Amino acid sequence: MSACVPTRATDPSDSNPTRRVHPPHSPPPTPPRRFRIAGADVSASIAVFLIALPLSLGIALATGAPLQAGLVAAAVGGIVAGRLGGSPLQVSGPAAGLTVVTADLIHRYGWRTTCAITVLAGVVQLGLGCLRVARTALAVSPAIVHGMLAGIGVTIAVAQLHIVLGGTPQSSVLDNLRGLPAQLARLQPAAVSVSVLTLALLLLWPRVPGRAGQLLRRIPAALVAVAGATAAASFAGLTLPKVDLPSWSSHALAGLPEGPVLGLAAAVLTTTLVCSVQSLLGAVAVDKLVAGRPDLISGAPGSGRGARVGRSDLNRELLGQGAANIVSGTLGGLPVAGVAVRSSANVQAGAVSRNSTVLHGVLVVIAALLMVPVLEFIPLASLAALVMAVGIQMVSLHHIRTVTRHREVPVYAVTTLGVVLFGVLEGVTLGVAVAVGVALHRLTRTRITHHEREGVHHVHVRGQLTFLAVPRLSRALHLIPHGADAVVELDGSFMDHAAYESLQDWQKTHTAQGGSVELTGRRPGTRIAEPSDSAHCRCRPWTPWRNHQCERPYTPSAAGHPGASGEPGAAQGPSAGRESSGHELARGISAFQRNTAPIVRGELARLAREGQQPDQLFLTCADSRLVTSMITSSGPGDLFVVRNVGNLVPLPGEESGDDSVAAAIEYAVDVLKVRSITVCGHSGCGAMQALLTSEPGGTRTPLQRWLRHGLPSLERMADDTRPWARLAGRAPADAVEQLCLTNVVQQLEHLSAHESVARALREGELELHGMYFHVGEAQAYLLTGADGDGLFDHVEAAADLPA
Repeated sequence: MSACVPTRATDPSDSNPTRRVHPPHSPPPTPPRRFRIAGADVSASIAVFLIALPLSLGIALATGAPLQAGLVAAAVGGIVAGRLGGSPLQVSGPAAGLTVVTADLIHRYGWRTTCAITVLAGVVQLGLGCLRVARTALAVSPAIVHGMLAGIGVTIAVAQLHIVLGGTPQSSVLDNLRGLPAQLARLQPAAVSVSVLTLALLLLWPRVPGRAGQLLRRIPAALVAVAGATAAASFAGLTLPKVDLPSWSSHALAGLPEGPVLGLAAAVLTTTLVCSVQSLLGAVAVDKLVAGRPDLISGAPGSGRGARVGRSDLNRELLGQGAANIVSGTLGGLPVAGVAVRSSANVQAGAVSRNSTVLHGVLVVIAALLMVPVLEFIPLASLAALVMAVGIQMVSLHHIRTVTRHREVPVYAVTTLGVVLFGVLEGVTLGVAVAVGVALHRLTRTRITHHEREGVHHVHVRGQLTFLAVPRLSRALHLIPHGADAVVELDGSFMDHAAYESLQDWQKTHTAQGGSVELTGRRPGTRIAEPSDSAHCRCRPWTPWRNHQCERPYTPSAAGHPGASGEPGAAQGPSAGRESSGHELARGISAFQRNTAPIVRGELARLAREGQQPDQLFLTCADSRLVTSMITSSGPGDLFVVRNVGNLVPLPGEESGDDSVAAAIEYAVDVLKVRSITVCGHSGCGAMQALLTSEPGGTRTPLQRWLRHGLPSLERMADDTRPWARLAGRAPADAVEQLCLTNVVQQLEHLSAHESVARALREGELELHGMYFHVGEAQAYLLTGADGDGLFDHVEAAADLPA
């Protein structure tokens, strides 16, 4: 162990035999359990309550249900789903995604039967949760989910536009669209002015500049918009329809379902589907938000006693949502589901446990009982404008760009139009049918081309090679003359038995007639023959990184150099070395042009047209043994990579003329809008070795001046008051590995100090990750702890990891 590694001082009090000694690196003793609510949960619950109150009333208004039903659903969603659900920080309540479904049910069956349908949907959710099939819902194509939400958003926006203009919406989107001209002819100026004021406050409040804006933005924009419009309408004396909350004694509860059995079953199925999918996808989204807060992952000091939030238990979440729907429907409330707006606000407001969700439900109950006179001042036009804005936001441009990039626009468009024109269940069914059709089309779409180049016949197969493509494959293969040289390039991951038999039979026949056949491609199990023009090289297209030494033919010119010999590894002169390096470079480029360029040309052409849109910034060491694309299984356009000696991130203001790292960070976060930044260290890092062995004073070379940015890592490792970064399952091999791990944690801290990064973290638009790669083991480790507990856990090679 290097002298730079500190030895921990002995506490004189340890000699006291009566003192309880706590073993090092072991969990602290568990204190007596007692109920307490962290201050962060209290403040977060208030923030969520202020958002939930106007939205719950607005959604109830949009569905045509009693306005108390929105408050009942918000309270039950917070208390029941918050206490029993499997996603501690997800906030449940009446969701905009359920507005169209609930409005249709009320129109068909009435309010009491709709409550009964909500209860039955909750029972079905409980059954699905007991069967542990929650993750099955995640198999639904995101294009279908996004299309469903977009269709619901369009339906909501068109319906609420009538109330904004001072009228009454119809029961269908088409009727609302047809009625818009007449509604515009008789619009109510008072309702329009209140709605415009609500939308203006909703849009401008988050954009208030300066330090005052940072303080004001803590008040939710929805609350400010509704409160401001209400105050303006009251001061102006405008006569408008307002919130009317009847006495709770006359509140309608659930009744026995009345209607055709098949219709009721379809209604229960639709409600269950929308509630479950929205809640489960919301729980997954909350997990991503939690991952951006290290204090919630590790239970670091300062985050509250025992504040550790694990990944969501989706089956338990389904059980909690089912229980909430049973209670909400029984008490005469709207259907309940996880709500993205309130959940993200809960996480960003600093919540550390499920107590914030439960407490927000308690606050809704208090408001429903004590604030009725205040709530009845709210104009309905203001609530309609708020809900209309929510509906417009459900048509997300980000989602549209995502489905366009993945070529799933038909699925998205059909689902959206189906929901708008026919209903949620019908639209989702159409979307599933189109998604299956697109998948089958991609499976069966195979492009087979044939061309001749320099006497060699090339047959290129792009796509999956199934029995449907056998006739076209056979026609292309029979265009090759007998005795000719042929290359068959298979660019696909699947070949069925019929295609395999056809290809093998032709190969045997063609070689028997004096021809040659070379099969190339990425299909597992395909024999790849060596190219005839490079028989002296045993390299494969994906192995140039192996630092191999190909055998080169003996030439008199090479033998004429001093020190040359026919033995591998013999020393050669400088000029020979330059010729060898140049030849190696040219041959590598040639192999790329021959084998890889045809495969990636289409994708690179798309990137050239659309520009780069990487998902993450990957900051790692300049060490030649680290191949970022190989370690992360990424391709062109996926990573924005910054490499330097020691994977260092200089603190802002300490670059001293070298702004390259800070410039790359700013460009990646502010321009490219990356979603995550990863700092990756590695074993055997020369920069960390140099830090450990460096001595103060002496000549300050450029390398030494750069390595000063790593001195905080050295100081952190020597700090007795901070736990050391460590690997799961074993201790660091030596001081160098210990410093490599510590350096990753320290550079993440430096990264958070950059203004663009700090701002993106506050807004929940960015995640930071630490990574350690052991070169000798080819094993990656991800940082799972926070600053106070830097634990690097190894990444399993599991087949079920999400893509």
